[in-house]
Amino acid sequence: MSDASLTDHVAVVTGASSGIGQAVAERLGTSGAHVFMCGRTPDPMAQSADTIAAAGGRATTRTLDVRDVDALQDFVAEAARTAGRLDVMVNNAGVGHPAPITEGDPEQWREMLEVNVLALAAGCQAAVRAMRETGSQGHIVNISSVAALRRESGMYGATKHAVNCINASLREELEDDPIRVTSIMPGVFATNFARNFDRALVEGIAAAAGIETLEFDDQNRVPRATIEALQSKMTPMLGDVAEIAKAVEYIVTQPIEINIEELVIRPQKSLPI
Repeated sequence: MSDASLTDHVAVVTGASSGIGQAVAERLGTSGAHVFMCGRTPDPMAQSADTIAAAGGRATTRTLDVRDVDALQDFVAEAARTAGRLDVMVNNAGVGHPAPITEGDPEQWREMLEVNVLALAAGCQAAVRAMRETGSQGHIVNISSVAALRRESGMYGATKHAVNCINASLREELEDDPIRVTSIMPGVFATNFARNFDRALVEGIAAAAGIETLEFDDQNRVPRATIEALQSKMTPMLGDVAEIAKAVEYIVTQPIEINIEELVIRPQKSLPI
């Protein structure tokens, strides 16, 4: 249980079946919020819902692909209707394909654009509508990346530059609303490290940390227990997603008159990549 309380608050978290999204949902839920979680894999969300319930919180889960914009926006609207309010929207769902532009697959670019940009913008739009309709004071948190700070960060970085552009535009559009918007730019954390870098590179660095075999699923994900073991062995260079979850909780518990526009979160050291 967190020290802060979000009792009676309602939060929607996308990409909540693993990594940052799962950690954020659990953090908000165990702090008292009713968390509406959506993601592509149901079992991890069910486990998180049990964790939240054991701490006295509430969680509602929905299996969906955020590329289905209608389903995503309906889910946000349903959360607000069911609970009568919407206090927090965390647009976390994201995908990364790190190939150079000269060698990349345009279909993978399309997936990144649809998930990282279009779905995020649609989630923001749905959240603003729900917050206005229910008269809620709200926080929208968009998960970007430190790749947005680099001009030469490829197609993945281009999608994260777009996230920061959306964030800044929304902040200006919502200055007269009781709705704040924050972009979080994580550095290399255990979950996005395993997803966003070449598999051979990930396996090599894991081997250097004493983990000789990494198992990947068909979505290029590594099991949570393995990720946690990897992170514990590489703490100075590989961040713990629990720290991002703490940052989200800090942001959404600030007074509505305060806008934390951007937040960069990095581990202590940089990986040699």
